[in-house]
Amino acid sequence: MDIQILTMWVRGRYEALKAGKEAGQTSTELALIAGALLVGAGLLVLAIRTKLAEKIGIINGG
Repeated sequence: MDIQILTMWVRGRYEALKAGKEAGQTSTELALIAGALLVGAGLLVLAIRTKLAEKIGIINGG
């Protein structure tokens, strides 16, 4: 997973959530956007943990 792509995607969902709240979208629509934002954030955390584990493995193994 590419960290930069995930970061941009999460930022996009956050902006959509802010814009939706200001535009008066229904709570169901906002909940869907918030859910997608949480999934993206979880994937971003997983990608960062994987990248760090690779770096630690390289340092310990080499």
